[in-house]
Amino acid sequence: MELFYDPDFKGEGVLCEPESKHCINVLRHKTGDIITIANGYGSYFKCRITEAHHKRCQLTSIETIHHKEPEYKVHLAVAPTKSIDRFEWLIEKAVEMGVQEITPLLCAHSERKKLRIDRVERIAISAMKQSLKAYMPIVNDLTSFQDFINKVKSSQTYFAHCYDEKKIPLKNAYQLKTDAVLCIGPEGDFSIDEVKLAQKQGCHMVSLGTSRLRTETAGIAACHTIHLLNE
Repeated sequence: MELFYDPDFKGEGVLCEPESKHCINVLRHKTGDIITIANGYGSYFKCRITEAHHKRCQLTSIETIHHKEPEYKVHLAVAPTKSIDRFEWLIEKAVEMGVQEITPLLCAHSERKKLRIDRVERIAISAMKQSLKAYMPIVNDLTSFQDFINKVKSSQTYFAHCYDEKKIPLKNAYQLKTDAVLCIGPEGDFSIDEVKLAQKQGCHMVSLGTSRLRTETAGIAACHTIHLLNE
């Protein structure tokens, strides 16, 4: 099934211009074809094309399907990598696995200090459509580590770092079917001060295994662990 995304679509009417162009010019849909649109808030709209226009594809409603919200929510807070390709790959795969919120972190050891959030959102939208998700993840602005950790709910926060101190494997620390905030540091890891601040806030210090992982690998490992435990 092909899935189109329009957050303002109400069930019938005009599909937004970018998706109209993709639908008509790229995928070559014609008048009379049936397509499915997601609004990113849990609804699928099955519609018939009544006017195949590349800027304003006109649709009429056939069926509306509402999807329940997930039992638990996963929030990935991760420092963007120096290589933007590696970070975008992480975002794509995390969304495919069902992450509902993403916060890029600006940390003491961050090599990438600027980020185009509009580009990250496009990657997330593409992954949402490809994996047929009914909910569009929230993509937050680049946020300083201190601002983030001071606001996050510590009881749901799992903080992965590489320092040699007592940590619990994520698979053992996580409680099934509960919300999880997964904190992954930059390529140089979180700083000692950042680790101490997270500890002071009451975050769970966790391990992702014995191997030293790249940032994007650690992000995928953490997301997949939560996904697999809840299967």
